[in-house]
Amino acid sequence: MARMSKYVTAASVVAALAVAPSLAHALAPAGSPAPAAAESAGTDASKASGKDRTAAASDLRVVAPGERVQAAPGVELWLTADGKHWSTPDQENQFRSVTDGNLDLSRPGVTLQSEPVGDRYFHSGIYHSEGTPARVEIVTADGRTGGTLVTLAGEPGWGAWYTTTALPGAGAGAGAKTERQRGAAAGSSPGSFVRSVTVYDTEGGVLAELPVR
Repeated sequence: MARMSKYVTAASVVAALAVAPSLAHALAPAGSPAPAAAESAGTDASKASGKDRTAAASDLRVVAPGERVQAAPGVELWLTADGKHWSTPDQENQFRSVTDGNLDLSRPGVTLQSEPVGDRYFHSGIYHSEGTPARVEIVTADGRTGGTLVTLAGEPGWGAWYTTTALPGAGAGAGAKTERQRGAAAGSSPGSFVRSVTVYDTEGGVLAELPVR
């Protein structure tokens, strides 16, 4: 009798294990995808949302006239109706005009000003285009760097951009770094270092581009 009882118990366990997957399937809400299908759908949705975020990602900041933006340590940038203003520890109240006729606002364009600030280059400029800007990217000999766009409210048709990059050869020793800073401060052009500046719209299309070399 004891042997028969063991057989009955073992058979019950096997039957329970065989029914468990079916029970789990039966308890799933109606219309729910199978686990594998759900995982696949989630992955596809994640990819899609990631793609959408990339296309719609914006580094555009709307400011009031005269509102100062902390563009980098020790650097302030602000806009007025007539152009871009910025101050660095070495030179205050710098200005580039959009009303003096030096910029042709009737067609897309980007300008570039670069100067050493501490152990980095501070890059900035003015962009002008008819589209809706979303982000800016600068390409240097060291690679690609994203930046920030700044514009006034409304649709002025122009705005400013800024970013920072390491000085060329930033991995060198302290003595070499000092020489780099002296050379940059003496007016060495970053033209051989900066390759291009590009402003993109929300779909990733090019609105304006400055090929430096």
